[in-house]
Amino acid sequence: MTKKIITTAGGDELSEADIEALADEAERGYDLTKAKRVTVGRPPLGAAGASPRVQVRVDPDLAQALHACAQKEQRSVSAIARTALSEYVKHAD
Repeated sequence: MTKKIITTAGGDELSEADIEALADEAERGYDLTKAKRVTVGRPPLGAAGASPRVQVRVDPDLAQALHACAQKEQRSVSAIARTALSEYVKHAD
């Protein structure tokens, strides 16, 4: 029978001693007060918490022009859309 090789997420091979040490640690239990909190996703855009997503459909010519502007200005398409929407809403009655 072939021995199964176990590796870490980074690709490092774990020895039998490594596996035994990890098992011993798990059996002792973990102090979750020392655990590092991992946040997932993009940071919010404002102080109010999560930023809602707004999706729109545009014609291909507008999409191409928007991507060209974003590349030229070294900005994201989303940043340009947020600026345009903010200006529109600010001037709407």
